[in-house]
Amino acid sequence: MRQGNLGGMDIAVKPLDPADEKAVEQAYQIVEAALAVDVPDFPPVGRQRFLAELRHPWPSATHERALATIDGAAAGYVTIELPQLDNLENADAEITVHPEHRRRGVGRALYEHVQGVLRGAGRKRVMGMSPKTLPGGVARDEAAARFATAMGAKNALTDVRRRLDVTKVDDADLERQLADAWERAAGYSLIQWRGATPEEIIDDIAYLDGRLLTDAPMGELDWEAEKIDADRIRAVDAVVAARGRRRYHTAVRHDESGKVVAFTTIDFPGTVDWHAFQQITIVEPTHRGHRLGTVVKLENLSYTRTYEPGVRAIDTWNAGVNDHMISINEAMGFRAVDGWQNWQADV
Repeated sequence: MRQGNLGGMDIAVKPLDPADEKAVEQAYQIVEAALAVDVPDFPPVGRQRFLAELRHPWPSATHERALATIDGAAAGYVTIELPQLDNLENADAEITVHPEHRRRGVGRALYEHVQGVLRGAGRKRVMGMSPKTLPGGVARDEAAARFATAMGAKNALTDVRRRLDVTKVDDADLERQLADAWERAAGYSLIQWRGATPEEIIDDIAYLDGRLLTDAPMGELDWEAEKIDADRIRAVDAVVAARGRRRYHTAVRHDESGKVVAFTTIDFPGTVDWHAFQQITIVEPTHRGHRLGTVVKLENLSYTRTYEPGVRAIDTWNAGVNDHMISINEAMGFRAVDGWQNWQADV
């Protein structure tokens, strides 16, 4: 346990025991309170989702969590993810301070705890994210950015979050876009599924998933391509199911080779029915130029809406310099909401 004193207040940081129901509830309340202030257009996390993520962490990494208190009152929470199969010098940390306890040294105390954990694990770098206001966009409190800078972190990449208001999409225009895209995609066939990846295509999906961080703009982030294979895909699918998330996938197969060469995913975390995330979209480089990115995204949107008629908003993130994917998203109706800075610091 790390303990300090600031202005007469005792700040203590203690590792979170997932079996400690009181501490877990305190951590959950901190996360909900912060989200409602920092990103109010997001749905609540929900207690069920928070507990599911605690009990079923992502595979291929270990996780450390800690709770900060001020004079015994819960004030902050941190989660630390340490990759175990790749990026062995890196870690990801998410520091959350309750809005009522900000600017009192809680964030600094949690960050010092993070540094101690990472140094003990032999890690050299830590990454984290924070929202920022875009020109003409919704206002975001950028205190987190000032804090990151004060801790010596640098913004290594800026992503932009865009939202699709599904209630306002022009279905006729989307159908026209899809028809136009299919005209360029002769020789390819559609595959769609819900939940776990079909075994007959799992190796192709693993290969494409493993290309994501190679193909996507990464700015100055020191994050290496992840080692994805079929077993890792199966492990992720198992955690997704255990957490109660709902995922919808669309891929295209190259008819001549039989290989899956593009796919995309829409993900419902399980908190509400009206909100989802547009996740990975990737096309194998040798098959670009056939509008396959447009095909899989539009087909998957339609597929998802068939099973999720209550969906009203879908959020996605792209690097600010990823012009090609941004153009596809904006043609679908996605519009910029806010920026997200990817911070990186040496520890």
